[in-house]
Amino acid sequence: MKNLTFISWNVNGIRAVDKKEALKWIDEKDVDFLALQEIKAEAKQIPKTIFAKEFKELHVNSSSKKGQSGVALFSDVKSLHVETSKNIDILDEGRINEYHFENIVFFNVYFPNGQRNEERLEYKMAFYDRFLEHIEVLKKEGKSIVICGDVNTAHTEIDIARPKANENTSGFLKMEREWIDKLLSYGYIDTFRHIHGDLKDKYSWWSYRANARANNVGWRIDYFYVSEDLKDKIVDADILDDVLGSDHCPIILTLKV
Repeated sequence: MKNLTFISWNVNGIRAVDKKEALKWIDEKDVDFLALQEIKAEAKQIPKTIFAKEFKELHVNSSSKKGQSGVALFSDVKSLHVETSKNIDILDEGRINEYHFENIVFFNVYFPNGQRNEERLEYKMAFYDRFLEHIEVLKKEGKSIVICGDVNTAHTEIDIARPKANENTSGFLKMEREWIDKLLSYGYIDTFRHIHGDLKDKYSWWSYRANARANNVGWRIDYFYVSEDLKDKIVDADILDDVLGSDHCPIILTLKV
């Protein structure tokens, strides 16, 4: 058995992050998987200067609409195969890396945001359902599941600084939060809560407005979930809220596998 370290970060534009040199800290980290969301780039547009570390594999899933969404997964663990899960991401918005290694399927996901309009909220909820159905099929095939990314929903009142003010806002709607309830009821584990319990005031996203980050008026919307069979393999999970460069901060998971 060995420890595997996973890092997930919505970078809100990988080229913008590179200009700020905000990924250089990866060179100091022992990282096996680096999962980035909202890269807003195609593979050929990812700067070579983001960090010096050379990963064995890089898989990029870009949106069919240029300059938005997109996910990238850097790995030092050899893949069996990698998919883009077009059966879930039916609008081809570059939202999923599905990475198969050993007996584990690792998902790097940028879930849709439902704040634009009612149509996008409906799409987000349908995406959630398709995703859960897909991972359940894999689980029934005997696969262990690891999920990371920007889920775009704060689960409970301790996951958001101002719950009452946002109860009618997409990202904290009852039906969105109930989907996370459903995910957990299927045996998936919120690794941060598994390690830290009901720790408050820990967030992963802050609006650029009203000095929200300095005042820690945030939302915890970025997660690592694992299937129940990996529960005893969780070594650590945390939020790296001292890392700047995006409106999100990175999150980290260590598993013994």
